[in-house]
Amino acid sequence: MKLCRRASELAEYTGTVGFVPTMGALHEGHLSLVKACREACDTTVVSIFVNPTQFNDPKDLESYPRTEAADLELLEEAGVDFVFAPSVAEIYPEPDTRVFDFGGLDRVMEGEHRPGHFNGVGQVVSRLFEIVRPHRAFFGEKDFQQLAIIRHMVAQLGLPIEITGCPIVRDRDGLARSSRNALLLPEHRAAAPHIYEVLSEAARSLRGAVSVAEAKRRIAEQIDANPLLKTEYVEIATADTLQPATEWGDSSGDLRCFVAVQAGAVRLIDNVAI
Repeated sequence: MKLCRRASELAEYTGTVGFVPTMGALHEGHLSLVKACREACDTTVVSIFVNPTQFNDPKDLESYPRTEAADLELLEEAGVDFVFAPSVAEIYPEPDTRVFDFGGLDRVMEGEHRPGHFNGVGQVVSRLFEIVRPHRAFFGEKDFQQLAIIRHMVAQLGLPIEITGCPIVRDRDGLARSSRNALLLPEHRAAAPHIYEVLSEAARSLRGAVSVAEAKRRIAEQIDANPLLKTEYVEIATADTLQPATEWGDSSGDLRCFVAVQAGAVRLIDNVAI
């Protein structure tokens, strides 16, 4: 495995190049992306870069977990070929003033609650694509809205990159794996699986049984029944456009339920098909 700090250090690749962009603090979710990448591609590149332009809260950027030494060990064991761990100056030698048009995908859910977040995602991912030059890139479905936005951006920019979404990886108790989980206090970590319990039950029993509005109200109420959790939003939206659904429509329609929940000082997101 070769560790590269500068774009110029990325050697000539062989065969099909797969890419897994990360912000470090790696867990099984990231490693599942690496596994999918290695199975599909000849060369696997992983980036570790905490991107400042996608944080709308400076305190969130400051507190984001950074565990590079442990990350590198995991990636070595996972059989990664190249790790790109640049400085901010390497990614942004000049301020990035680009503003992206994501066709409305960024105006709902996370985009509504985290202004500027997805524009920062567009900046860093497009910059990493420019440097790494992958044939395929792998992203987790936990950040389902981000995945949709990156697909839109790649199509809009005409980039010859295949974007592959990979299933959410969960702990045994159902909590979606996230780098932020490491910041949870023990009592909030114990409470957090309640989020997926509620979503799973909603997926089994609410579609078509009550209105969409009532389903969202019940999901929020049931999550908030745990005093250590506070729902920021619940949305039921179409999987392709991410636009909020007002009716269930045909039972075969592809809808997902998205939530953001505050667990103490840590903000958690999750989603399920419903």
